[in-house]
Amino acid sequence: MNRTFAIGDIHGNLVHLEALLRQLPILDAQDTIVFIGDYLDRGPKSAEVVRMIRETLPALTPAKIVALRGSHEDAWHRVLTKGWPEFVLPVGNGCLATLRSFTGGPHPVDEETPTKEEFFSMFAGDFFPEDVRQWLAGLPAWHEDEHAIYVHAGLPKVDGRFVHPSELADPHDIIWTRRREFFTEYDGKRVVFGHTVADLLPQELSLFTPGDKNDLFFYKSVVGIDTGAGHGGFLTAIELPALNVYESRQAMGARP
Repeated sequence: MNRTFAIGDIHGNLVHLEALLRQLPILDAQDTIVFIGDYLDRGPKSAEVVRMIRETLPALTPAKIVALRGSHEDAWHRVLTKGWPEFVLPVGNGCLATLRSFTGGPHPVDEETPTKEEFFSMFAGDFFPEDVRQWLAGLPAWHEDEHAIYVHAGLPKVDGRFVHPSELADPHDIIWTRRREFFTEYDGKRVVFGHTVADLLPQELSLFTPGDKNDLFFYKSVVGIDTGAGHGGFLTAIELPALNVYESRQAMGARP
């Protein structure tokens, strides 16, 4: 049976990505790995995460690799094409960490601000190599197979119903929005998403380890797999259709 392994928001955390990948079973050419987006920012190894997804992993496994556009990739693409200082300026977005990952500088300490030169480089995004710029521009907003629909943020409701991504002329909503009605009401074909950290979802409804608010969110037909790798948490993958769950914290000895 074809298996799909969906992996949550990474945010430059190469150590957690490597630990999670070690948890997965041996993959073959019938398998697919779907990265749900947000490879960049906050963590210390954004450039290395991108290299892992684009180059290293495809060379190591026969499985198909699908990398979706997350909100942070979408934001950097906007920086590169139109400019968006409002995204790069807030320290919490972690953009300085991405710049230094690509330029070889030290990972910023808490609340560290960029130098004047780094500010200008972040505004332009000129530290990204050309091949990475092209990769960012070409990332798809969604993926679908026999098991599920995969998007970064969720599905919007239009005219009283949740719409399929193919019905949207603009993918903004499936990359950026956070709507409680999707988390609590959607009950169509299964949707796997990230973007909203699991402990901010209505975990009282979750059918997966309801006693641990940091675990993935599973309710009706929605599976939220952002378990906070960009906020001091860990990285999660879910295998479909078996619904096996893999966590980087298990490989790193952080969970009994």
